[in-house]
Amino acid sequence: MNKTERVLAALEHREVDRVPVGFWHHFPEEKSKGQACIDAHLDYYHATGQDFIKIMCDGYFGYPNEVLSCVQDASELYRMKPLGEGHPFIREQVERAKAIRTAVAGECCVFYNVFCPLSYFRLEIGWDRMMECIRQDPEAVRYACAQIAEDAKALVRGLIDEAGCDGIYYCVQNAEEFRFTAEEYRNLVTPGDKEVLNYANSLSRYNILHCCGWGGDKNRVEVWQDYEAAAVNWAVHVEDLSLEAGRQFFGCGCVLGGFDNRPGSVLISQSREEIEAYTKQLIQEGGKTGYIIGADCTLPGDIDYERIRWVVETAQKEGR
Repeated sequence: MNKTERVLAALEHREVDRVPVGFWHHFPEEKSKGQACIDAHLDYYHATGQDFIKIMCDGYFGYPNEVLSCVQDASELYRMKPLGEGHPFIREQVERAKAIRTAVAGECCVFYNVFCPLSYFRLEIGWDRMMECIRQDPEAVRYACAQIAEDAKALVRGLIDEAGCDGIYYCVQNAEEFRFTAEEYRNLVTPGDKEVLNYANSLSRYNILHCCGWGGDKNRVEVWQDYEAAAVNWAVHVEDLSLEAGRQFFGCGCVLGGFDNRPGSVLISQSREEIEAYTKQLIQEGGKTGYIIGADCTLPGDIDYERIRWVVETAQKEGR
């Protein structure tokens, strides 16, 4: 199998010749936009030898809507309108993805990071202001997320139909146990989450759901249990939900993950021998059907690429 065949087979829950591998990290500010960002992604892909590219949306965190950016009272959110598919926020990301997709010329699958609407909302104005708006007028926040969802769908459409991405890596967040009850999340956040995800699924059957546990606080993962995607990636080591238990919990054909991404963990700080041994253990546990080796979340930006290469090489040896 080549890289594309291998990853698509894993996403389709078919047996592979060897378990595919994919990790990612954020790039420094000087490489967050333009050709420097494109080159950084390609350099990383070639240096690690991994099986697919997950393009980061570095440089486009937040949602540059003038009403949201300046909001003082939640009632103002009812004035929000979508940016529109021609806005630089959308067009520049589509062009980034198209350039990377063209450069690899079908050698591997390409996915692009897309946030859920409430995360775009929060990334623009911060946690405190987001929660303040929710306390003031939750329906106004729901309305705002519906507007953001329209732009997120336009972004997804451009990424898949125009840029040629195989799918999106859809990042859902904001479900920490301390933040909302499950009922509150389902009423306030889920409609926007699913509006974008279901639309992505109408364009591609190879979308990956990322249940983000980056903050170290446990999520109410049950709120995402019925979200549909080709693969699910969650924070195994934060949620204390193993690969096999998560496969059963989410009812998914393919799972992505296994490595902890935090400082002090195996991939980040231990020896080559320990990384190789852990990779072999993951392959034994995950099997060769419906499993992709990855991490709980984004790796530190200063990680030595050689460490990722050790995982790739071990997976290659184990597949022989």
